[in-house]
Amino acid sequence: MAVVDIMNQQRQVVGELTLDPDVFEVEARPEILHLVVRSHLAAKRSGTVGVRTRSTIRGGGKKPWRQKGTGRARAGSNRSPLWRSGAVTHGPTARDYSFKVNKKVQKLAMRMALSARLADQSLTVLEGIQLEEVKTKTFAQFVQLFEMPKVLIVLSEVDNKLALSSRNIPGVSVQTADGVNVYEVLRYPRLMVSAAAVESLQKRLK
Repeated sequence: MAVVDIMNQQRQVVGELTLDPDVFEVEARPEILHLVVRSHLAAKRSGTVGVRTRSTIRGGGKKPWRQKGTGRARAGSNRSPLWRSGAVTHGPTARDYSFKVNKKVQKLAMRMALSARLADQSLTVLEGIQLEEVKTKTFAQFVQLFEMPKVLIVLSEVDNKLALSSRNIPGVSVQTADGVNVYEVLRYPRLMVSAAAVESLQKRLK
């Protein structure tokens, strides 16, 4: 079992925490991590692009001129893709890009991502973060103290003061243990988790 130090806001060690090996000591499999990340990004695609085809564009019901005798090419509709203001041939259509990944696979991928952060010594466990007021400068000083310009902070529950103080700092994201996902854990090179969030993650991923 891995044992990590618990630090306070002043970067002082105030205790130790034993991590569950079933959650934080899982061998990473790139194909599973890739599948879950691809599923997450695909679900975020809007898929709302689309063009009008001959079946949806307005007009084109009447034959522009008779078939023979005019000296012009045959035409059956003034909304043909060959005509100006006509329909589009083989254009993009609205679609849903998301695909399903089993919950067991998603949990396994999250355990792998957390284990990878622990293995490369990029995981920091905090006693907690308390801000007296909403102030970006105060939170920026906290991030500088830990020397983490790009970090994902995971808390056990929503903290409005912390969320508002951190939202204008580039490279910093604050999530809850219930809402964090594999993509976010892998996207940020450093991971900072509160002790309460560690307990919540271990309970969620068992």
